[in-house]
Amino acid sequence: MREYLLTLCVTAAVTYLLTGPVRKFAIAAGAMPEIRARDVHREPTPRLGGIAMFGGLCAGLLVAAHLTNLKDVFEVSNEPRALLSGAGLIWLLGVLDDKWGVDALIKLGGQMIAAGVMVLQGLTILWLPVPGVGPVSLTPWQGTLLTVALVVITINAVNFVDGLDGLASGMVCIAAAAFFMYAYRIWYGYGLEAAAPATLFAAVLMGMCLGFLPHNAHPARIFMGDSGSMLIGLVLAAGAISITGQVDPDAMKLFEGSEQAAVHATVPVYIPLLLPLTVIAVPFADLVLAIVRRTWKGQSPFAADRGHLHHRLLEIGHSHSRAVLIMYFWSALIAFGAVAYSVNSAGVWFVLAIVALSGVGLVLLLLPRFTPSVPRWAEAFVPPRYRRANRIARAEQGAEAPAEPVAAVAGGGSVPADPETAAPEPVGSGMNGGSNSGMNGGASGGTNGGVNGATAIGDRSRFTHRRRIGTPQ
Repeated sequence: MREYLLTLCVTAAVTYLLTGPVRKFAIAAGAMPEIRARDVHREPTPRLGGIAMFGGLCAGLLVAAHLTNLKDVFEVSNEPRALLSGAGLIWLLGVLDDKWGVDALIKLGGQMIAAGVMVLQGLTILWLPVPGVGPVSLTPWQGTLLTVALVVITINAVNFVDGLDGLASGMVCIAAAAFFMYAYRIWYGYGLEAAAPATLFAAVLMGMCLGFLPHNAHPARIFMGDSGSMLIGLVLAAGAISITGQVDPDAMKLFEGSEQAAVHATVPVYIPLLLPLTVIAVPFADLVLAIVRRTWKGQSPFAADRGHLHHRLLEIGHSHSRAVLIMYFWSALIAFGAVAYSVNSAGVWFVLAIVALSGVGLVLLLLPRFTPSVPRWAEAFVPPRYRRANRIARAEQGAEAPAEPVAAVAGGGSVPADPETAAPEPVGSGMNGGSNSGMNGGASGGTNGGVNGATAIGDRSRFTHRRRIGTPQ
């Protein structure tokens, strides 16, 4: 356990320290795409955060290869090398997409090639556990197709959920933590050395996400981009494939006794296949709702819009950070609930705990919909927005508010000047940087503004300064 924790800490430290230089490199390279209509952020933000995450992955595997106990994983199994090969290909594809953009079909082909490279080096599903029957061997073609499908689905699920600052890295970190607990239990509890590579992959994955998360938390100073989201999706899928397709269920002695007992006993064997679905569960529901919504409106299912789950959480009144924490909560509930079910699938306390936590999650989801009446003696224990005096003041201020001022825009016409309802103009990049330097206070001067905007390199405040036009600064 100490060596796993050391590997996790080294991976996190290297990822954290590399992210700053990578951010400056991304700005200099111009990897700052234009803000799209469906984007939540208001300023061009550099991508290519996957470069730092890949550096952390390489550092973690390098340190593990020289530790006393973990070096046996590299001597006995070829899976770490297979992971590194596939991760290198998917990372390179992501870097190209972050900088120049890659067609969706080309990306899909690259994902399949990366999965195929891992299969050729031995990281594949060899058998599937079937309740009441036991492990069923797969032909090489069946194992290859199943492995490639699991890798591609997991990669795209993680890529799809990367819509808010810190969302994808946090959700994958939660799933990796649950996966580490399960894999370590299989390796240490059952004495199966074949589960050691999956445990190592989970520890490295946690380190990658934890090291990148401080830079990616709201307001994000850098995005992981496809180079990061596809990379962590592949590592998560590799761990599931390793412990599912390589660990022999017969060695766990789960298929003894009656058929009913065997069905219950095989639950721990299926957990590795279900844990990647903890990341897929939320984005998959979002995907189905998006297809239904767009088809109902007569649009293409692939048309981009602002109707995703994280957009809806923002629209009903949740702040950016609260929306991310709510999705963290549901991801943790599913992931750790699956691990707890593998330990004790018959406990009544488990069902009651899941129901209670689900109720808490529903209350958190609907919290902005109502403003409860709090007694005066309890106002000291609730946020300010629920206090009687603040509610009355806000109501009076809204009743006395003057007509909404308008501000002229370049080229004629006018727009609402209320910064609460109208998002500010996005900071330009490239050739437009010089004119935007004045809009951002001119503190950075024309030098930085001529490259990627005045706020592209300097520090950015965590609090947006808002004022009405006509009022003093």
